[in-house]
Parts: sequence; structure tokens; C-alpha cells
Amino acid sequence: MKKYLTITLIITTVTIFSNCHTAKKAQAETAVPKLTYETDIQNLVSANCTPCHFPSKGGNKKPFDSYDAVHANIDSMIARIQLNPGQKGFMPFKKSKLSDSVINVFKQWRAQGAIK
Repeated sequence: MKKYLTITLIITTVTIFSNCHTAKKAQAETAVPKLTYETDIQNLVSANCTPCHFPSKGGNKKPFDSYDAVHANIDSMIARIQLNPGQKGFMPFKKSKLSDSVINVFKQWRAQGAIK
């Protein structure tokens, strides 16, 4: 009887400690949050593409004032914001090049499925 009690205690202890290690916590902490248009992209587009791509602000270029418009043109947008000033098609026109971190937000959003 004592033998069964000892084995049960060992199994219970191993089970408890196997679920309490730091690897699971570290994995949860390193998970990349999903970017969305409304929380991450909309403000970037508004800040960097106004007024040219916002008809409500007097822009007459292809509008980027909605999720559907940005989603449909994300590949072209990324290609153009990666260009250097002076190259044909560089955006944002008459502004400085966007930082790599901002460009990476657009790339990451597209890679994650361009969530609304």
C-alpha cells in the first residue's frame, strides 16, 4: 500500500511541476500581437498620406481613406514607401522617407493577413 501511495505522490508532483515551467511563460510573452487596420495602420496612413490621398482634405490622388482602399493597394504602398527620395514613385511625396520601423508595421500587417 505504501508503494502505491509513493508512486501516486511522485506522479502527481511530476505532473504539477511539468506544467509550471518558464518555457510556457516565455513562449506566451514572445507571441507577436496581431496588427489591425483600425488600431495600427489607419493612423499611420492618415499621418503620412494626408492630404494627397484623402479627398476630404482636398487630395486628388488615389484615395487611401478606408480599409478597403488600403487593403487593395498595400503591395504598391509598401513598394513605394521603401524607395529612396529621388527614385521614381517614392512616397510620401515631398516628405522624408518613413522610418524602417513604420515600414515594417505595414509589412507585418500585410503578412498577418491585413486584418480590419
